[in-house]
Amino acid sequence: MTPGRRSPTRAARARPPPRTRTSSWARLRQNDVIARAPTCCGLCLHRHGNGTLTEVTEPVLSPGRPYGHLTPWSRRTMSTSEPPSWPHCAHGAEPAADPVGCRGIHVPGHTECLAHLADADRNGYLAGLTPGASIDHRGTTFTESLLTALLDALRDPATGTPLLGVARFESATFKSVAGFRSANFQGGASFESATFEGGAEFGLATFKSLAWFESATFEGDAEFGAATFEGGAVFGLATFKSLAWFKSATFKSVAGFRSANFQGGAVFVSATFEVGASFLLATFKSLARFGSANFQGGAGFGAATFKSGAEFESATFKSDAEFESATFKGGAGFVSATFQGGAWFVSATFRSDAVFGLATFQDVAGFKLATFQGDAVFGLATFKNDAWFESATFEGDAVFESATFEGDARFESATFAKADQFGPFVCAGRVVLSGAMFGGPVTLAFAARRLECRRTRWSSTAEIRLRYATVDFAHAVFEYPLTIAAEPDLFVLTDGQQLAEDVLPSAYDPGVRMASLQGVDAAHLVLADLDLWECLFAGTVHLDQLRLEGACTFSTAPSAMHWRRWPPVRFTARRVLAEEHHWRASQPGAAQGWAHGAGRAGPLQLAPVYRALRKAFEDGKHEPGAADFYYGEMEMRRHADDIPGSERGLLTAYWALSGYGLRASRALAWLAAAMLLTIVLLMAFGLAQDTPKQTATGTVPAGGGTVTFEIDKDDPQNPTGNRFTGERFEKALNVTLNSVVFRSSGQDLTTAGTYIEMTSRLTEPVLLGLAVLAVRNRVKR
Repeated sequence: MTPGRRSPTRAARARPPPRTRTSSWARLRQNDVIARAPTCCGLCLHRHGNGTLTEVTEPVLSPGRPYGHLTPWSRRTMSTSEPPSWPHCAHGAEPAADPVGCRGIHVPGHTECLAHLADADRNGYLAGLTPGASIDHRGTTFTESLLTALLDALRDPATGTPLLGVARFESATFKSVAGFRSANFQGGASFESATFEGGAEFGLATFKSLAWFESATFEGDAEFGAATFEGGAVFGLATFKSLAWFKSATFKSVAGFRSANFQGGAVFVSATFEVGASFLLATFKSLARFGSANFQGGAGFGAATFKSGAEFESATFKSDAEFESATFKGGAGFVSATFQGGAWFVSATFRSDAVFGLATFQDVAGFKLATFQGDAVFGLATFKNDAWFESATFEGDAVFESATFEGDARFESATFAKADQFGPFVCAGRVVLSGAMFGGPVTLAFAARRLECRRTRWSSTAEIRLRYATVDFAHAVFEYPLTIAAEPDLFVLTDGQQLAEDVLPSAYDPGVRMASLQGVDAAHLVLADLDLWECLFAGTVHLDQLRLEGACTFSTAPSAMHWRRWPPVRFTARRVLAEEHHWRASQPGAAQGWAHGAGRAGPLQLAPVYRALRKAFEDGKHEPGAADFYYGEMEMRRHADDIPGSERGLLTAYWALSGYGLRASRALAWLAAAMLLTIVLLMAFGLAQDTPKQTATGTVPAGGGTVTFEIDKDDPQNPTGNRFTGERFEKALNVTLNSVVFRSSGQDLTTAGTYIEMTSRLTEPVLLGLAVLAVRNRVKR
């Protein structure tokens, strides 16, 4: 470790990520996680069979290939029993034990490598080197003194730092610390399959062209702090057995760490990746720290394994961040991370807590099929586009408190095994829970434009508190009490603050509207303060056991008189189901005011729905509301196709006379008309012309005694002359009023008047009774 750089202690390297609450997300993409393009980012090293070195362009890593090749990078595999492809030293070779011997390449003009060259020849070779010279020491074994001597020969007098041209150290072995600190590699630098037994010191080094460390082994600390890679940096298949320190390093081209093995801590804090970074299939056995790292190109961590912890606090991903199929066995911390491109965590596995608190997702956030075995914390996270958690599994708490979704929040088929609280959060689009499953008691709280819970399953009690939302609850399944309620005030968070609803325009109605309960078993359902104007009820099971609390409102019938049809119609005000609106609007000659919609149920299906809701209202001691649904039930029975004509005629008369015993004004109007007609008929035909006179006749016995008289009365005479006089009106009114209360007036009537009175005494008390019944149905509790 170079003096002057503060080395993190072992305890600091091993500490897990902080367990603060957080949140994150991005775009769900179906294609491969590896982008491909044929262009090259810079110089690559081309090996000729004769061992010479040429600088050529070769498409290995490129801006279009930010994550590396899917096929292995290694150009060749060299076994210890095979000689290298370059002319080698062969020092110490033994036919039986080591037929190859030293693998170091010949120093130009000699037959030995730099390590085994005679001192005089070595000194002569080193003296011939100048700053910026290209060197080739493949397979050579370097001691600390030998490497120092080589670098001193290349040191720039003006800056005091080693200045190298093309530098080739493939398969070289560094027995002690490889001190390349502040070195300047002007050409390509290849350390492929090199072994650093004592550590590698590349802090503040500059690589002007490609830096190739593929399959290198770092047995000590690998120090690349503040190093600058202006060409591509290839660390594919490299093994870091101790600390890998890349703090504040700058990768101006592609950084490739595909299948790298980090056995110690990996520190990329404040590192900058300007083009792309690939950690595909990489393994981090200790803590991986990427706090404040800046990924300006794509960041590929597909299928990577983090066995301890992963810290990405305040990291910035300006392009897509690929974590597909990644495994986080320790805590995953993305607190305050910013994802400007898509965030792809498809099929990722979080075996401990996943913390995305305060994270910002500016593009789509994709967590499809992700598994959260610990707590999933997205508190205060911001999703500016759609967030996909389809088929995700939350085995611990799902913390989304105060999260903001500016697009849709999609949780189709997600599993919430133990979450007891989901929200409150704000969603400017849809919250989709269709097909999701909740395993325990849970409270859901959203301020969202729409909530979709089609075929959602609750295995325990649940409470859903909403603002602004339109709820589709079709075919939801629950076996325990479930409450859906409108929240009148802003949600209050656990810290006592109110949930901000800035993404929802103030013009929106904060009320909650139910769109559908079709296919639901409502035996355990409670609705509180909901707008049921557009709710579809047809197909709901046990609707008579539905509990309606608070101010649950239903649609109403059109109230204005409709003159543009014959005969003109007027619908009295009552609660009406949305399906009746849809059915009436679809009929030929439908009156204006009935709304079209998706409901396809007819009178035959709606009659039992009205009947069940009537019973639900009666059980709730809401008799006026029950009366409206009784009216609707009778209307559907009257219009149904399966009733006989006689029954339809009877129902029509019942409707016309008194609105099924619920319209007192209608019954009183008919009563007044009947009384007026009775009075007119009595004055015209029923009252006699004059009051009949009585005549007494008898015989007086001759010898005296009792006289017997027979009293007779003249028959009433039909009226003639002026029949409509005040006196006759008074008599007719007296007869009519007595008929209403089923009493005889005692007036002398003609034969026609007698029949008129009998008819009046039969019909008018019935109409009076219907009026009294209607008033009773409206005022009783």
